Amino acid sequence: MTSTRHVLHRFHGHIAGAGTAGGTRLVLGCWSDTPHGPFADVMVAHPDGRRELLAPDEWVADFVASTYTFDDVRIVPVDVQRTGTTSNSTWTVKAGPLTWDFTVGPRDPLGYVLRAVPTPLGRTLMFTRASDVVASRIMPGVRTVGTAGNDRLEWYSAKDLHGLSASQATWDGESLGTMTDMNPPPDFGFSSTPRQPSLTALTSTVRTGFSPGSKPRIL
Repeated sequence: MTSTRHVLHRFHGHIAGAGTAGGTRLVLGCWSDTPHGPFADVMVAHPDGRRELLAPDEWVADFVASTYTFDDVRIVPVDVQRTGTTSNSTWTVKAGPLTWDFTVGPRDPLGYVLRAVPTPLGRTLMFTRASDVVASRIMPGVRTVGTAGNDRLEWYSAKDLHGLSASQATWDGESLGTMTDMNPPPDFGFSSTPRQPSLTALTSTVRTGFSPGSKPRIL
């Protein structure tokens, strides 16, 4: 009998999420420390329900598409320019047809609580399971641990939370409309970003070790 060997992949960075008046919902993953080095990717939920991943290379496309659910995957240059990660910092994201500019707002009250949790404790699966109960109640749709694609287990260890004070985006040069809440949730996986536009500092841990399944087509 062959035992399955589990491998932990940790991604340290930020996730930003915002909706648009036109119905497009955007989720940016900007990762400073990962098994693949620094990179960024964007998940796009289009108004018609189609879910698309904008990834910078084959490794990111394969890993992210094996963990979350997409209808299409597109490999394009993904560039993030930012002035910081706290209040009043500005971010510019360019990924293929998408240009997204947003400004970070004040720290959310929950952010102060997250900053008080010791990092080693916050990254543990045991603590994350306990915090999942709280997160799902105060932020509907948000989960901190769950089963991802291909029987992978993923947990989020949030360290800070800010709102967004401004956000504007274009797709192929056409405005996607003013900033709105993430409604409906984009349904990329077991969890959504907070309903209100936000920037979360976190560590994402993905436990793999299972046989790969089917993947969406890569464009």
